[in-house]
Amino acid sequence: MSTQLVECVPNFSEGRDLSVIKQITDEIEKFDGVKLLDVDPGAATNRTVVTIVGEPAAVIEAAVAAGRKSAELIDMSKHHGEHPRFGMMDVCPLVPVSNITMDETVPYAHELARRLGEEVGLTIYCYEFAARTPQRRNLAVVRQGEYEALAERLRDPANAPDFGPATFNAKTGATAVGAREFLVAYNVNLNTTSTRRANAIAFDVREKGRQKREGNPLTGPIVRDEKGKAVWEPGMLECVKGIGWFIEEYGVAQISMNLTNIAVTPVHVAFDAVCERAQARGIRATGSELVGLIPLGAMLDAGRHYLRKQGRSLGVSDRELIKIAVKSMGLDDLYEFKPEEKIIEYAIAADQKTKKLVDMTLADFMWETASESKAPGGGSIAAYAGALGAALGTMVANLSSHKRGWDDRWEEYSEWAVKGKAHHDELLHLVDEDTNAFNRIMEAFGLPESSDEEKTAKKQAIQDATVGAIEVPFRTMEVSFATMEVAEAMAKSGLEASISDAGVAALCARSAVMGAFLNVKINTADLEDQAVKDDFLRRGAELQQKAMDKEAQILRIVDEKI
Repeated sequence: MSTQLVECVPNFSEGRDLSVIKQITDEIEKFDGVKLLDVDPGAATNRTVVTIVGEPAAVIEAAVAAGRKSAELIDMSKHHGEHPRFGMMDVCPLVPVSNITMDETVPYAHELARRLGEEVGLTIYCYEFAARTPQRRNLAVVRQGEYEALAERLRDPANAPDFGPATFNAKTGATAVGAREFLVAYNVNLNTTSTRRANAIAFDVREKGRQKREGNPLTGPIVRDEKGKAVWEPGMLECVKGIGWFIEEYGVAQISMNLTNIAVTPVHVAFDAVCERAQARGIRATGSELVGLIPLGAMLDAGRHYLRKQGRSLGVSDRELIKIAVKSMGLDDLYEFKPEEKIIEYAIAADQKTKKLVDMTLADFMWETASESKAPGGGSIAAYAGALGAALGTMVANLSSHKRGWDDRWEEYSEWAVKGKAHHDELLHLVDEDTNAFNRIMEAFGLPESSDEEKTAKKQAIQDATVGAIEVPFRTMEVSFATMEVAEAMAKSGLEASISDAGVAALCARSAVMGAFLNVKINTADLEDQAVKDDFLRRGAELQQKAMDKEAQILRIVDEKI
Protein backbone atom coordinates (compact mmCIF):
# COMPACT_ATOMS: atom_id res chain seq x y z
CA MET A 1 0.00 0.00 0.00
CA SER A 2 3.08 2.26 0.12
CA THR A 3 3.70 4.65 -2.76
CA GLN A 4 6.23 3.61 -5.38
CA LEU A 5 8.78 6.30 -6.21
CA VAL A 6 11.24 6.51 -9.08
CA GLU A 7 13.79 9.15 -9.94
CA CYS A 8 14.32 10.32 -13.51
CA VAL A 9 17.55 12.10 -14.52
CA PRO A 10 17.26 13.46 -18.08
CA ASN A 11 20.41 15.15 -19.43
CA PHE A 12 19.83 17.88 -22.01
CA SER A 13 22.48 19.08 -24.45
CA GLU A 14 22.11 22.72 -23.45
CA GLY A 15 23.89 24.29 -20.49
CA ARG A 16 24.39 27.89 -21.53
CA ASP A 17 20.99 29.28 -22.49
CA LEU A 18 19.10 29.10 -19.18
CA SER A 19 15.89 30.33 -20.81
CA VAL A 20 15.78 27.10 -22.83
CA ILE A 21 16.28 25.00 -19.71
CA LYS A 22 13.59 27.00 -17.91
CA GLN A 23 11.06 26.23 -20.64
CA ILE A 24 11.87 22.52 -20.38
CA THR A 25 11.61 22.39 -16.58
CA ASP A 26 8.37 24.43 -16.73
CA GLU A 27 6.87 21.51 -18.67
CA ILE A 28 7.92 19.11 -15.91
CA GLU A 29 6.39 21.22 -13.17
CA LYS A 30 2.97 21.14 -14.82
CA PHE A 31 2.44 17.56 -13.63
CA ASP A 32 0.97 16.70 -10.24
CA GLY A 33 2.78 14.02 -8.29
CA VAL A 34 6.19 14.96 -9.71
CA LYS A 35 8.79 17.02 -7.87
CA LEU A 36 11.61 18.83 -9.62
CA LEU A 37 14.51 18.13 -7.28
CA ASP A 38 17.48 19.69 -9.03
CA VAL A 39 18.57 21.56 -12.18
CA ASP A 40 22.34 21.57 -12.74
CA PRO A 41 23.54 23.42 -15.88
CA GLY A 42 27.19 23.31 -16.99
CA ALA A 43 28.60 25.89 -19.40
CA ALA A 44 31.78 23.97 -20.28
CA THR A 45 29.91 20.74 -20.95
CA ASN A 46 26.97 22.64 -22.50
CA ARG A 47 24.77 20.16 -20.71
CA THR A 48 22.11 20.32 -17.99
CA VAL A 49 21.29 17.49 -15.61
CA VAL A 50 17.68 17.60 -14.37
CA THR A 51 16.47 15.43 -11.50
CA ILE A 52 12.79 14.69 -10.91
CA VAL A 53 11.02 12.18 -8.68
CA GLY A 54 7.51 10.85 -8.24
CA GLU A 55 5.25 7.90 -8.95
CA PRO A 56 6.25 6.04 -12.13
CA ALA A 57 3.27 6.96 -14.31
CA ALA A 58 3.51 10.66 -13.46
CA VAL A 59 7.28 10.70 -13.97
CA ILE A 60 6.89 9.14 -17.43
CA GLU A 61 4.34 11.80 -18.40
CA ALA A 62 6.68 14.57 -17.24
CA ALA A 63 9.70 13.06 -18.99
CA VAL A 64 7.81 12.72 -22.28
CA ALA A 65 6.67 16.34 -22.04
CA ALA A 66 10.25 17.45 -21.32
CA GLY A 67 11.49 15.43 -24.29
CA ARG A 68 8.88 17.00 -26.56
CA LYS A 69 9.77 20.54 -25.47
CA SER A 70 13.53 19.93 -25.75
CA ALA A 71 13.04 18.62 -29.29
CA GLU A 72 11.46 21.98 -30.16
CA LEU A 73 14.18 24.11 -28.58
CA ILE A 74 17.54 22.31 -28.97
CA ASP A 75 19.38 21.81 -32.26
CA MET A 76 22.13 19.19 -31.96
CA SER A 77 23.70 20.26 -35.27
CA LYS A 78 24.86 23.43 -33.50
CA HIS A 79 25.93 21.80 -30.25
CA HIS A 80 29.47 21.73 -28.88
CA GLY A 81 30.54 20.67 -25.39
CA GLU A 82 33.11 18.68 -23.45
CA HIS A 83 30.79 15.90 -22.25
CA PRO A 84 30.15 12.80 -24.40
CA ARG A 85 26.73 13.11 -26.09
CA PHE A 86 24.74 11.94 -29.11
CA GLY A 87 21.38 13.62 -28.67
CA MET A 88 19.59 16.75 -27.50
CA MET A 89 17.94 14.68 -24.70
CA ASP A 90 21.11 12.66 -24.40
CA VAL A 91 20.21 10.20 -21.62
CA CYS A 92 17.05 9.68 -19.61
CA PRO A 93 17.45 6.96 -16.95
CA LEU A 94 14.87 5.83 -14.40
CA VAL A 95 16.09 4.96 -10.92
CA PRO A 96 14.10 2.98 -8.31
CA VAL A 97 13.89 5.01 -5.10
CA SER A 98 11.42 3.39 -2.70
CA ASN A 99 8.91 0.52 -2.63
CA ILE A 100 9.89 -0.55 -6.15
CA THR A 101 12.46 -3.03 -7.40
CA MET A 102 14.74 -2.77 -10.40
CA ASP A 103 12.76 -5.55 -12.09
CA GLU A 104 9.63 -3.44 -11.66
CA THR A 105 11.39 -0.30 -12.91
CA VAL A 106 12.62 -1.80 -16.20
CA PRO A 107 9.13 -2.06 -17.80
CA TYR A 108 8.54 1.60 -16.96
CA ALA A 109 11.82 2.47 -18.68
CA HIS A 110 10.68 0.55 -21.75
CA GLU A 111 7.34 2.37 -21.70
CA LEU A 112 9.14 5.72 -21.47
CA ALA A 113 11.41 4.69 -24.34
CA ARG A 114 8.45 3.61 -26.47
CA ARG A 115 6.57 6.86 -25.89
CA LEU A 116 9.60 9.05 -26.59
CA GLY A 117 10.08 7.12 -29.81
CA GLU A 118 6.46 7.02 -30.98
CA GLU A 119 5.07 10.31 -29.62
CA VAL A 120 8.11 12.58 -29.81
CA GLY A 121 9.84 10.89 -32.74
CA LEU A 122 13.17 10.33 -31.04
CA THR A 123 15.64 7.60 -31.91
CA ILE A 124 15.86 5.55 -28.73
CA TYR A 125 18.45 3.10 -27.43
CA CYS A 126 17.87 1.26 -24.13
CA TYR A 127 20.85 0.77 -21.81
CA GLU A 128 21.97 -0.61 -18.43
CA PHE A 129 19.23 -2.72 -16.76
CA ALA A 130 16.76 -1.68 -19.49
CA ALA A 131 19.04 -2.90 -22.30
CA ARG A 132 17.19 -5.16 -24.72
CA THR A 133 20.45 -6.70 -25.96
CA PRO A 134 23.49 -7.50 -23.79
CA GLN A 135 25.92 -5.42 -25.85
CA ARG A 136 23.89 -2.26 -25.20
CA ARG A 137 24.07 -2.47 -21.42
CA ASN A 138 27.13 -0.18 -21.33
CA LEU A 139 26.23 3.45 -22.11
CA ALA A 140 29.68 4.12 -23.58
CA VAL A 141 29.07 1.39 -26.16
CA VAL A 142 25.60 2.73 -26.99
CA ARG A 143 26.98 6.26 -27.45
CA GLN A 144 30.18 5.19 -29.27
CA GLY A 145 31.36 7.81 -31.75
CA GLU A 146 28.87 10.28 -30.27
CA TYR A 147 26.65 12.55 -32.35
CA GLU A 148 29.19 12.95 -35.15
CA ALA A 149 29.19 9.20 -35.89
CA LEU A 150 25.45 8.64 -35.49
CA ALA A 151 24.42 9.13 -39.12
CA GLU A 152 26.90 6.52 -40.31
CA ARG A 153 26.06 4.09 -37.51
CA LEU A 154 22.35 4.19 -38.30
CA ARG A 155 23.03 2.98 -41.82
CA ASP A 156 24.02 -0.39 -40.33
CA PRO A 157 20.95 -2.53 -39.45
CA ALA A 158 22.90 -3.91 -36.48
CA ASN A 159 22.70 -0.44 -34.94
CA ALA A 160 18.94 -0.05 -35.38
CA PRO A 161 17.38 1.66 -32.36
CA ASP A 162 15.11 -0.09 -29.87
CA PHE A 163 12.30 2.43 -30.43
CA GLY A 164 11.61 5.34 -32.74
CA PRO A 165 12.94 6.12 -36.23
CA ALA A 166 16.05 4.36 -37.51
CA THR A 167 16.94 7.35 -39.69
CA PHE A 168 19.30 10.14 -38.65
CA ASN A 169 17.68 13.35 -37.40
CA ALA A 170 20.34 16.05 -37.32
CA LYS A 171 18.33 18.22 -34.93
CA THR A 172 17.58 15.67 -32.21
CA GLY A 173 20.22 12.96 -32.63
CA ALA A 174 19.50 9.96 -30.40
CA THR A 175 18.50 9.34 -26.79
CA ALA A 176 19.57 6.60 -24.37
CA VAL A 177 16.80 5.54 -22.00
CA GLY A 178 17.84 3.29 -19.14
CA ALA A 179 17.17 1.91 -15.71
CA ARG A 180 20.04 2.17 -13.25
CA GLU A 181 20.71 2.06 -9.54
CA PHE A 182 20.52 5.14 -7.35
CA LEU A 183 23.75 7.16 -7.23
CA VAL A 184 24.66 9.04 -4.06
CA ALA A 185 27.29 11.79 -4.06
CA TYR A 186 28.84 11.53 -0.61
CA ASN A 187 31.82 13.30 0.97
CA VAL A 188 33.63 12.44 4.21
CA ASN A 189 35.37 15.26 6.09
CA LEU A 190 38.87 14.80 7.52
CA ASN A 191 40.84 16.59 10.24
CA THR A 192 43.59 17.40 7.76
CA THR A 193 44.28 19.90 4.99
CA SER A 194 46.44 17.47 3.00
CA THR A 195 44.99 16.54 -0.38
CA ARG A 196 47.72 13.94 -0.81
CA ARG A 197 46.73 12.14 2.39
CA ALA A 198 43.05 12.40 1.49
CA ASN A 199 43.81 10.85 -1.90
CA ALA A 200 45.67 8.00 -0.24
CA ILE A 201 42.56 7.18 1.83
CA ALA A 202 40.35 7.50 -1.25
CA PHE A 203 42.58 5.03 -3.11
CA ASP A 204 42.28 2.63 -0.14
CA VAL A 205 38.49 2.52 -0.29
CA ARG A 206 37.43 3.13 -3.90
CA GLU A 207 36.77 0.12 -6.12
CA LYS A 208 39.41 1.10 -8.67
CA GLY A 209 42.07 1.23 -5.96
CA ARG A 210 45.56 2.37 -6.91
CA GLN A 211 48.40 1.42 -9.21
CA LYS A 212 50.53 -1.38 -7.80
CA ARG A 213 54.16 -0.51 -7.05
CA GLU A 214 57.25 -2.53 -6.27
CA GLY A 215 58.79 -2.00 -2.85
CA ASN A 216 57.69 1.37 -1.48
CA PRO A 217 53.93 1.71 -2.15
CA LEU A 218 54.34 5.46 -2.66
CA THR A 219 57.56 5.86 -4.61
CA GLY A 220 58.39 2.40 -5.98
CA PRO A 221 58.23 1.67 -9.70
CA ILE A 222 54.78 0.86 -11.10
CA VAL A 223 54.16 -2.84 -11.75
CA ARG A 224 53.15 -3.51 -15.35
CA ASP A 225 51.68 -6.53 -17.12
CA GLU A 226 53.06 -8.28 -20.20
CA LYS A 227 51.47 -5.62 -22.42
CA GLY A 228 53.06 -2.79 -20.48
CA LYS A 229 49.84 -1.65 -18.83
CA ALA A 230 49.88 -0.63 -15.18
CA VAL A 231 48.55 -3.24 -12.74
CA TRP A 232 45.92 -1.96 -10.34
CA GLU A 233 45.27 -3.09 -6.77
CA PRO A 234 41.51 -2.88 -6.08
CA GLY A 235 40.21 -0.97 -3.08
CA MET A 236 37.89 -2.06 -0.29
CA LEU A 237 34.49 -1.05 -1.64
CA GLU A 238 32.56 -2.14 -4.71
CA CYS A 239 30.55 0.41 -6.70
CA VAL A 240 32.49 3.33 -5.22
CA LYS A 241 34.43 6.02 -7.08
CA GLY A 242 36.50 8.41 -5.02
CA ILE A 243 39.19 11.08 -4.88
CA GLY A 244 40.63 13.35 -2.20
CA TRP A 245 40.42 17.14 -2.38
CA PHE A 246 40.67 20.29 -0.27
CA ILE A 247 37.56 22.39 0.36
CA GLU A 248 38.68 25.98 0.86
CA GLU A 249 35.24 27.08 2.07
CA TYR A 250 35.50 24.83 5.14
CA GLY A 251 39.28 24.56 5.37
CA VAL A 252 39.33 20.75 5.40
CA ALA A 253 40.21 17.91 3.08
CA GLN A 254 37.49 15.47 2.02
CA ILE A 255 37.10 12.07 0.48
CA SER A 256 34.67 12.76 -2.37
CA MET A 257 32.80 9.62 -3.41
CA ASN A 258 30.14 8.54 -5.87
CA LEU A 259 28.30 5.52 -4.51
CA THR A 260 26.97 4.07 -7.73
CA ASN A 261 24.92 1.32 -6.09
CA ILE A 262 23.94 1.87 -2.47
CA ALA A 263 22.43 -1.61 -2.38
CA VAL A 264 26.01 -2.93 -2.70
CA THR A 265 27.84 -0.26 -0.69
CA PRO A 266 25.51 1.83 1.49
CA VAL A 267 26.57 5.22 2.86
CA HIS A 268 27.24 3.87 6.36
CA VAL A 269 29.56 1.19 5.00
CA ALA A 270 31.48 3.82 3.02
CA PHE A 271 31.75 6.07 6.10
CA ASP A 272 33.01 3.26 8.33
CA ALA A 273 35.59 2.23 5.72
CA VAL A 274 36.93 5.78 5.45
CA CYS A 275 37.06 6.02 9.26
CA GLU A 276 39.08 2.79 9.42
CA ARG A 277 41.60 3.79 6.74
CA ALA A 278 41.89 7.36 8.04
CA GLN A 279 42.68 6.10 11.55
CA ALA A 280 45.33 3.78 10.13
CA ARG A 281 47.01 6.88 8.68
CA GLY A 282 46.76 8.95 11.84
CA ILE A 283 43.79 10.95 10.58
CA ARG A 284 40.23 11.20 11.88
CA ALA A 285 36.98 11.45 9.95
CA THR A 286 35.09 14.31 11.60
CA GLY A 287 31.84 13.94 9.72
CA SER A 288 30.35 13.78 6.23
CA GLU A 289 27.95 15.46 3.84
CA LEU A 290 25.40 14.38 1.26
CA VAL A 291 25.48 16.25 -2.05
CA GLY A 292 21.92 16.10 -3.33
CA LEU A 293 19.27 13.77 -1.95
CA ILE A 294 19.11 10.25 -0.56
CA PRO A 295 16.28 7.69 -0.27
CA LEU A 296 14.69 7.31 3.15
CA GLY A 297 15.53 3.60 3.24
CA ALA A 298 19.26 4.33 3.05
CA MET A 299 19.06 6.61 6.10
CA LEU A 300 16.96 4.10 8.05
CA ASP A 301 19.43 1.33 7.24
CA ALA A 302 22.26 3.51 8.51
CA GLY A 303 20.39 4.23 11.75
CA ARG A 304 19.76 0.51 12.31
CA HIS A 305 23.42 -0.27 11.58
CA TYR A 306 24.67 2.05 14.31
CA LEU A 307 22.01 0.98 16.80
CA ARG A 308 23.02 -2.63 16.18
CA LYS A 309 26.64 -1.74 16.91
CA GLN A 310 25.49 -0.21 20.21
CA GLY A 311 23.44 -3.28 21.11
CA ARG A 312 20.23 -1.25 21.14
CA SER A 313 16.73 -2.07 19.91
CA LEU A 314 16.05 -1.30 16.27
CA GLY A 315 12.29 -0.93 16.72
CA VAL A 316 12.35 2.85 17.19
CA SER A 317 10.71 5.59 15.14
CA ASP A 318 11.99 6.65 11.75
CA ARG A 319 12.77 10.05 13.26
CA GLU A 320 15.02 8.43 15.87
CA LEU A 321 16.71 6.22 13.25
CA ILE A 322 17.49 9.26 11.12
CA LYS A 323 18.84 11.14 14.14
CA ILE A 324 21.15 8.22 14.98
CA ALA A 325 22.36 8.09 11.36
CA VAL A 326 23.03 11.83 11.23
CA LYS A 327 24.95 11.86 14.52
CA SER A 328 26.88 8.66 13.78
CA MET A 329 28.09 9.81 10.37
CA GLY A 330 28.41 13.48 11.34
CA LEU A 331 26.08 14.62 8.58
CA ASP A 332 25.62 17.88 10.50
CA ASP A 333 29.37 18.53 10.77
CA LEU A 334 29.52 21.32 8.17
CA TYR A 335 25.94 22.56 8.25
CA GLU A 336 22.52 21.54 9.56
CA PHE A 337 21.12 18.35 8.08
CA LYS A 338 17.46 18.95 7.20
CA PRO A 339 15.61 15.66 6.54
CA GLU A 340 12.77 17.48 4.79
CA GLU A 341 15.26 18.76 2.21
CA LYS A 342 17.78 15.91 1.96
CA ILE A 343 15.54 12.81 2.05
CA ILE A 344 13.62 12.26 -1.17
CA GLU A 345 10.35 11.01 0.32
CA TYR A 346 10.24 13.89 2.80
CA ALA A 347 11.03 16.47 0.13
CA ILE A 348 8.07 15.23 -1.88
CA ALA A 349 5.76 15.17 1.14
CA ALA A 350 6.69 18.78 1.94
CA ASP A 351 5.21 19.77 -1.45
CA GLN A 352 1.92 17.95 -0.95
CA LYS A 353 -1.00 20.25 -0.24
CA THR A 354 -3.28 17.64 1.34
CA LYS A 355 -3.17 17.60 5.13
CA LYS A 356 -3.07 14.11 6.57
CA LEU A 357 -5.05 13.14 9.65
CA VAL A 358 -1.97 11.52 11.18
CA ASP A 359 -0.08 14.82 10.94
CA MET A 360 -2.59 16.54 13.25
CA THR A 361 -2.08 16.99 16.96
CA LEU A 362 -4.03 14.63 19.19
CA ALA A 363 -6.38 17.47 20.15
CA ASP A 364 -6.95 18.56 16.54
CA PHE A 365 -7.63 14.97 15.50
CA MET A 366 -10.20 14.66 18.28
CA TRP A 367 -11.92 17.93 17.35
CA GLU A 368 -11.95 16.96 13.65
CA THR A 369 -13.56 13.65 14.60
CA ALA A 370 -16.18 15.43 16.68
CA SER A 371 -17.00 17.99 13.98
CA GLU A 372 -19.83 17.87 11.46
CA SER A 373 -17.45 16.44 8.87
CA LYS A 374 -18.27 12.83 7.91
CA ALA A 375 -14.58 11.89 8.06
CA PRO A 376 -12.65 10.73 9.94
CA GLY A 377 -15.14 8.09 10.92
CA GLY A 378 -15.16 4.80 12.74
CA GLY A 379 -12.79 3.12 10.32
CA SER A 380 -10.06 5.71 10.88
CA ILE A 381 -10.59 5.62 14.62
CA ALA A 382 -10.35 1.83 14.62
CA ALA A 383 -7.07 2.01 12.70
CA TYR A 384 -5.70 4.56 15.15
CA ALA A 385 -6.74 2.45 18.12
CA GLY A 386 -4.89 -0.46 16.53
CA ALA A 387 -1.83 1.74 15.96
CA LEU A 388 -1.82 2.77 19.62
CA GLY A 389 -2.04 -0.86 20.70
CA ALA A 390 0.83 -1.79 18.40
CA ALA A 391 2.86 1.14 19.74
CA LEU A 392 2.31 -0.03 23.33
CA GLY A 393 3.54 -3.52 22.50
CA THR A 394 6.55 -2.00 20.77
CA MET A 395 7.26 0.16 23.80
CA VAL A 396 7.36 -2.87 26.11
CA ALA A 397 9.74 -4.62 23.70
CA ASN A 398 12.05 -1.59 23.56
CA LEU A 399 12.06 -1.21 27.35
CA SER A 400 12.79 -4.92 27.75
CA SER A 401 15.65 -4.67 25.26
CA HIS A 402 17.33 -1.99 27.40
CA LYS A 403 16.77 -3.61 30.81
CA ARG A 404 19.92 -3.91 32.86
CA GLY A 405 20.95 -7.55 33.15
CA TRP A 406 19.13 -8.58 29.97
CA ASP A 407 21.94 -7.55 27.61
CA ASP A 408 22.19 -11.05 26.17
CA ARG A 409 18.53 -10.82 25.08
CA TRP A 410 18.51 -7.38 23.44
CA GLU A 411 18.26 -8.83 19.92
CA GLU A 412 15.27 -10.99 20.90
CA TYR A 413 13.34 -7.97 22.13
CA SER A 414 14.59 -5.82 19.26
CA GLU A 415 13.02 -8.27 16.80
CA TRP A 416 9.68 -7.97 18.58
CA ALA A 417 9.98 -4.17 18.55
CA VAL A 418 10.70 -4.16 14.82
CA LYS A 419 7.58 -6.28 14.23
CA GLY A 420 5.50 -3.92 16.35
CA LYS A 421 6.84 -0.87 14.54
CA ALA A 422 5.93 -2.34 11.15
CA HIS A 423 2.39 -2.92 12.41
CA HIS A 424 1.85 0.55 13.84
CA ASP A 425 3.35 2.18 10.74
CA GLU A 426 0.86 0.38 8.49
CA LEU A 427 -2.05 1.13 10.79
CA LEU A 428 -1.15 4.82 10.79
CA HIS A 429 -1.28 4.69 6.99
CA LEU A 430 -4.71 3.05 7.22
CA VAL A 431 -6.04 5.96 9.32
CA ASP A 432 -5.92 8.22 6.27
CA GLU A 433 -6.55 5.44 3.78
CA ASP A 434 -9.94 4.72 5.38
CA THR A 435 -10.95 8.36 4.91
CA ASN A 436 -9.62 8.29 1.35
CA ALA A 437 -11.73 5.20 0.63
CA PHE A 438 -14.85 7.00 1.88
CA ASN A 439 -14.02 10.00 -0.30
CA ARG A 440 -13.65 7.76 -3.34
CA ILE A 441 -17.20 6.50 -2.79
CA MET A 442 -18.47 10.09 -2.60
CA GLU A 443 -16.63 10.93 -5.83
CA ALA A 444 -18.20 7.91 -7.55
CA PHE A 445 -21.69 8.99 -6.50
CA GLY A 446 -20.94 12.43 -7.98
CA LEU A 447 -20.18 11.11 -11.46
CA PRO A 448 -22.53 12.20 -14.30
CA GLU A 449 -25.33 9.90 -15.49
CA SER A 450 -26.86 11.69 -18.44
CA SER A 451 -26.48 8.73 -20.81
CA ASP A 452 -26.68 4.96 -20.58
CA GLU A 453 -22.90 4.75 -20.94
CA GLU A 454 -22.36 7.21 -18.10
CA LYS A 455 -24.88 5.38 -15.92
CA THR A 456 -23.08 2.08 -16.49
CA ALA A 457 -19.70 3.66 -15.78
CA LYS A 458 -21.01 5.32 -12.64
CA LYS A 459 -22.53 2.11 -11.32
CA GLN A 460 -19.25 0.26 -11.86
CA ALA A 461 -17.26 3.07 -10.21
CA ILE A 462 -19.52 2.92 -7.15
CA GLN A 463 -19.08 -0.84 -6.87
CA ASP A 464 -15.29 -0.59 -7.29
CA ALA A 465 -15.11 2.14 -4.64
CA THR A 466 -17.31 0.07 -2.33
CA VAL A 467 -14.95 -2.89 -2.57
CA GLY A 468 -12.09 -0.52 -1.70
CA ALA A 469 -14.04 0.80 1.29
CA ILE A 470 -14.37 -2.81 2.52
CA GLU A 471 -10.79 -3.84 1.84
CA VAL A 472 -9.30 -1.00 3.90
CA PRO A 473 -11.05 -1.78 7.22
CA PHE A 474 -10.57 -5.49 6.56
CA ARG A 475 -6.84 -4.83 6.33
CA THR A 476 -7.12 -2.90 9.59
CA MET A 477 -8.63 -6.04 11.13
CA GLU A 478 -5.76 -8.21 9.85
CA VAL A 479 -2.96 -5.93 10.99
CA SER A 480 -4.57 -5.17 14.36
CA PHE A 481 -4.91 -8.89 15.04
CA ALA A 482 -1.26 -9.40 14.04
CA THR A 483 -0.20 -6.86 16.70
CA MET A 484 -1.57 -9.18 19.38
CA GLU A 485 1.35 -11.55 18.77
CA VAL A 486 3.70 -8.85 20.08
CA ALA A 487 1.41 -8.04 23.01
CA GLU A 488 1.22 -11.71 23.97
CA ALA A 489 5.00 -12.17 23.78
CA MET A 490 5.54 -9.11 25.97
CA ALA A 491 2.92 -10.29 28.44
CA LYS A 492 4.73 -13.61 28.74
CA SER A 493 8.37 -12.50 28.84
CA GLY A 494 8.60 -8.73 28.69
CA LEU A 495 9.48 -6.26 31.42
CA GLU A 496 7.13 -7.08 34.32
CA ALA A 497 6.85 -3.43 35.32
CA SER A 498 5.15 -2.85 31.95
CA ILE A 499 2.85 -5.88 32.06
CA SER A 500 -0.24 -3.65 32.21
CA ASP A 501 0.87 -1.93 29.00
CA ALA A 502 0.87 -5.31 27.23
CA GLY A 503 -2.67 -5.81 28.46
CA VAL A 504 -3.84 -2.41 27.20
CA ALA A 505 -2.17 -3.22 23.86
CA ALA A 506 -4.37 -6.32 23.60
CA LEU A 507 -7.49 -4.33 24.50
CA CYS A 508 -6.74 -1.74 21.81
CA ALA A 509 -6.09 -4.44 19.23
CA ARG A 510 -9.34 -6.28 19.95
CA SER A 511 -11.30 -3.00 19.83
CA ALA A 512 -9.64 -2.11 16.54
CA VAL A 513 -10.60 -5.48 15.04
CA MET A 514 -14.19 -5.21 16.18
CA GLY A 515 -14.51 -1.56 15.16
CA ALA A 516 -13.08 -2.21 11.73
CA PHE A 517 -15.43 -5.17 11.28
CA LEU A 518 -18.40 -2.87 11.86
CA ASN A 519 -17.17 -0.81 8.91
CA VAL A 520 -16.72 -3.92 6.79
CA LYS A 521 -20.29 -4.98 7.52
CA ILE A 522 -21.92 -1.62 6.85
CA ASN A 523 -20.08 -1.23 3.55
CA THR A 524 -20.95 -4.72 2.31
CA ALA A 525 -24.61 -3.68 2.41
CA ASP A 526 -24.03 -1.75 -0.83
CA LEU A 527 -22.08 -4.52 -2.53
CA GLU A 528 -24.01 -6.28 -5.28
CA ASP A 529 -21.69 -9.28 -5.67
CA GLN A 530 -23.19 -11.65 -3.09
CA ALA A 531 -20.31 -14.14 -3.22
CA VAL A 532 -17.72 -11.43 -2.48
CA LYS A 533 -19.94 -10.00 0.25
CA ASP A 534 -20.38 -13.40 1.94
CA ASP A 535 -16.64 -14.05 1.80
CA PHE A 536 -15.77 -10.75 3.53
CA LEU A 537 -18.37 -11.32 6.22
CA ARG A 538 -17.30 -14.92 6.87
CA ARG A 539 -13.60 -14.11 7.11
CA GLY A 540 -14.32 -11.01 9.16
CA ALA A 541 -16.39 -12.94 11.70
CA GLU A 542 -13.65 -15.55 12.05
CA LEU A 543 -11.00 -12.87 12.56
CA GLN A 544 -13.12 -11.07 15.15
CA GLN A 545 -13.60 -14.27 17.14
CA LYS A 546 -9.86 -14.99 17.04
CA ALA A 547 -9.14 -11.48 18.33
CA MET A 548 -11.61 -11.87 21.20
CA ASP A 549 -10.12 -15.25 22.14
CA LYS A 550 -6.57 -13.89 21.96
CA GLU A 551 -7.49 -10.87 24.08
CA ALA A 552 -8.91 -13.13 26.80
CA GLN A 553 -5.78 -15.28 26.70
CA ILE A 554 -3.44 -12.26 27.03
CA LEU A 555 -5.49 -10.72 29.83
CA ARG A 556 -5.31 -13.98 31.82
CA ILE A 557 -1.52 -13.85 31.61
CA VAL A 558 -1.51 -10.19 32.64
CA ASP A 559 -3.89 -10.70 35.57
CA GLU A 560 -1.82 -13.61 36.89
CA LYS A 561 1.34 -11.47 36.91
CA ILE A 562 -0.11 -8.29 38.38
